[in-house]
Amino acid sequence: MGKPPVARVDAPLLPLLRQRIAAEGPITVAAFMADCLLHPEHGYYRTREAIGLGGDFTTAPEISQMFGELLGLWAADIWQKLGAPARCYLVELGPGRGTLMRDALRAARALPAFRAAVQPLLVEASERLRGVQREALADEAIAWHDDVAGLPKDAPLIVLANEFLDALPVRQFQRGDDDGWHERRVGLADDGQTLRFVLDPRSLPFEDLLPPELRDAPHGVIVESSPAVRAVTGEVAARLRDQGGAALFVDYGYDKPGFGETLQAVFRHAYTDPFAEPGMADLTAHVDFVSVDRAARHAGATVHGPRGQGAFLQALGIAMRAEKLKAHAAPGKGADIDRDLHRLTAPEEMGTLFKVLALTPAASPSSAGFVPAGFA
Repeated sequence: MGKPPVARVDAPLLPLLRQRIAAEGPITVAAFMADCLLHPEHGYYRTREAIGLGGDFTTAPEISQMFGELLGLWAADIWQKLGAPARCYLVELGPGRGTLMRDALRAARALPAFRAAVQPLLVEASERLRGVQREALADEAIAWHDDVAGLPKDAPLIVLANEFLDALPVRQFQRGDDDGWHERRVGLADDGQTLRFVLDPRSLPFEDLLPPELRDAPHGVIVESSPAVRAVTGEVAARLRDQGGAALFVDYGYDKPGFGETLQAVFRHAYTDPFAEPGMADLTAHVDFVSVDRAARHAGATVHGPRGQGAFLQALGIAMRAEKLKAHAAPGKGADIDRDLHRLTAPEEMGTLFKVLALTPAASPSSAGFVPAGFA
């Protein structure tokens, strides 16, 4: 498996991972991700300021207000297509610093009846991040929930999720020379100190793990699978089926079945080894939109997309919004707006790697951004 990386001695989660592996044996990649991101004391989202120049990465809402504003207008369009109910919930999954919700609600004021009807809800498990969100949304009546299961059931849900699915744990499997599939796990190197990937010697039944398109994958290839992504997608789809609404997932990933490892770690805006700073670096994996699609359809939802983020934002009118912002911008700021527009939409930036997928109940009207006319 190659030379084990040298782990940072100041990563407080590392000795706890060593103890767990020594006691239980090698753990799944999903368990490793869950510990690194959500450990109650040393997890990444419990302890670090992840987003922004002072953090480890930057998301679309932090790049430009245009992103959140357009998603807010997408939500308003959905509300109108629902028949303008007197009450509905605008939900964000994994709201980060609260920037997207803040911008979406500001845009929602363009349609006062929608803003009066909507109750914003945030699904956030981290108390530290809830504090950051509370500051960003100090002027709004926000309520928090730990998970999708806790969301209210008495009115339609309009769900926004930007870079949420990519942080959910994945399992990894590798096809062996015996034609069987073996789970890739995280174990200890011979020195008993550093972490490394190891293969579970037990062969696993293909049908229970992976899509049929990958049945004939070459020996040695690695395939990722995320039960957590499928579970969340299925749960959201079932709620939409039962109480109405829509959901919008924006994330980086792939829209055709494939194989290869996509697990990555980011520390201070640079890629790093996933084992180098356990609990101190952000861990993500590319989203398999094929499995998202299947889970949503199985739960009874209609799927729109996926479509590239650039094409989606252009269909919603981001170029016109940029021109309006430039018309009222301070001298010299127009170039910054053009730069942000390019970053969000250009194919070589976020325009194609990031994809947008919408869910609606069966037989619902089309979703804005997925038809040439944009809002309809």
